[in-house]
Amino acid sequence: MKTSTRHLSLSAALAFFLTLTLAGFAQEQPPAPAAPSAPKQEKASPPAILATPPPAAPAVAPAPAETPKPEVAPADAPQLRRLDVPAAPDEGKSLHKLVHSHIRHGSGNEVVNIGSDSFLAKGHAADAVVSVFGSSTSEGEVSDVVVSVFGNTRSTGSVGNGAVAVFGNTYVNGKVGDGVVAVFGNVELGPDAEVDGDIVAVGGKTIQDPKAVVHGQIHNVSFGGAFSDFEWLHSWIENCALRLRLLAFAPHLMWAWWIALGFLAVYVVLALLFGKGLEKCTETLEQRPGYSILAALLTVLLGPVVTILLICTGVGIAVVPFLAAGLFFAGLFGKTVMLAWLGRRITRFMGFNHPALAVLVGGVILLFLYTVPVLSIVLYKLLGWIGLGVVVYTLVLGMKREKPPVSPVVPPVVPPVPGAPMGEAGMESLTMVPIPMAPAAAVPPIMAVATLPRAGFWIRTAALMLDVILVGILCNFLAGMTENNTHIHVRSDPDLLPALAIYGAVMWKLKGTTVGGIICGLKVVRLDERPLDWGTTIVRALSCFLSFFVLGLGFIWVAFDDQKQSWHDKIAGTTVVRVPKGVSLV
Repeated sequence: MKTSTRHLSLSAALAFFLTLTLAGFAQEQPPAPAAPSAPKQEKASPPAILATPPPAAPAVAPAPAETPKPEVAPADAPQLRRLDVPAAPDEGKSLHKLVHSHIRHGSGNEVVNIGSDSFLAKGHAADAVVSVFGSSTSEGEVSDVVVSVFGNTRSTGSVGNGAVAVFGNTYVNGKVGDGVVAVFGNVELGPDAEVDGDIVAVGGKTIQDPKAVVHGQIHNVSFGGAFSDFEWLHSWIENCALRLRLLAFAPHLMWAWWIALGFLAVYVVLALLFGKGLEKCTETLEQRPGYSILAALLTVLLGPVVTILLICTGVGIAVVPFLAAGLFFAGLFGKTVMLAWLGRRITRFMGFNHPALAVLVGGVILLFLYTVPVLSIVLYKLLGWIGLGVVVYTLVLGMKREKPPVSPVVPPVVPPVPGAPMGEAGMESLTMVPIPMAPAAAVPPIMAVATLPRAGFWIRTAALMLDVILVGILCNFLAGMTENNTHIHVRSDPDLLPALAIYGAVMWKLKGTTVGGIICGLKVVRLDERPLDWGTTIVRALSCFLSFFVLGLGFIWVAFDDQKQSWHDKIAGTTVVRVPKGVSLV
């Protein structure tokens, strides 16, 4: 009963795709109506010429010599139906007519389909029958080859050169002028098969009927082992790969289920060994989903960029294998995190909070979702990317330096004056003698980083735009002076970025801010509250190139970072704060 249901579903799917294909053919080229009594034309016969029968002796003067002759056209060319003549009852309904029309009047004389099957009916001819991600069937005459890639090849007519199937089986029950090949499949010869060349079966075997005739040699290339027949691969390609899913309930696919169960066992072991880390990552995903997805996006985008930069430096080539291994294990653990997060949606209603059980439940749910076409691939990639981003973001949060606790100020205690009487309360009668303090000079207020508010993304962007406009005007003004041109305009100049870097480094060292920062009330300070030196400002200026060239993500990072730091801030150990009103920055 299960086999019949599966065959019925497969037949319905094939009928659906064939209907769509025929509908497309009908829209591209309408089928030619065939006369009921017209004889069939063979491929070898030359195209018939529409000849005009000799006219009878005219009673009047014959037609002039310039009368145009009837146009010569092949017999199988599509004829235009007259509107005053009723159409034939079966016009446009014959499958053979549709296929024949597509063959004769398409580009070339081949039957080619990608993602569907190719079919050549009996009594028709073509140069080639080709199908990619589908099967090729030929019952007519093919002058060249019949080929299928990721499908089966079936030829019961005559083939001029050969019949080939890649990742599929080849069946021949007719004349083949050259060889028959099956790569990762079997070759089967019927009783009416006649092959002039060799037969090659790579990763399969040849099944020959006793009445079949083979003029060449038979070569069976086997790899040995339990998977030598490659039925497992054929089944996975047919039932999974072509349907964009990882798993399916079909024969010869138990190996795929065992691999999936093996990975699930690895995820459960990781949950048992690193339960606390798994819970932290799961909490990060639940409490900060937006930052987790952003970290996933940045990790996926920046991973190749960082790898290329390390390779370009030469010295960083030794770091690339460790980086790749770290990303691999982070992705493996991230998949465990996603399974735990998915399983907790179920286990929390059952009263079980163990992470290993949540991973097991989430893994079972995901295994069944992997059998759904298209959704399987989407879930596999999406959960892998988000899991990797969650692990990376949790590591970043763990590496953040905690602020040192501020020690409370304890007022000094003055010892009692010798000879003074002690009261009943003991220490309550201590006499506090004021200590004379010398008048201190006026000290300017110190702006501590911990007490000043951090500048956000938009105010920093406004200050940067003001600086870009200012530096652009200066660059164009200098260029105009050298070219003796008084017209000043802002333009995109390759010297603008180096000029911005020099301008920023100098202004940060001298004033702690730029002109745009002065207008917006911003100041660049070090996290250790030490004054800015040339080394810090130069490093910050050069790091701005990294923040800019990686799609500007280094500047955008301010909008998502808890400390309101950009990438160049993190590299230089600086931040941007908002100065209170009344404090001069000039």
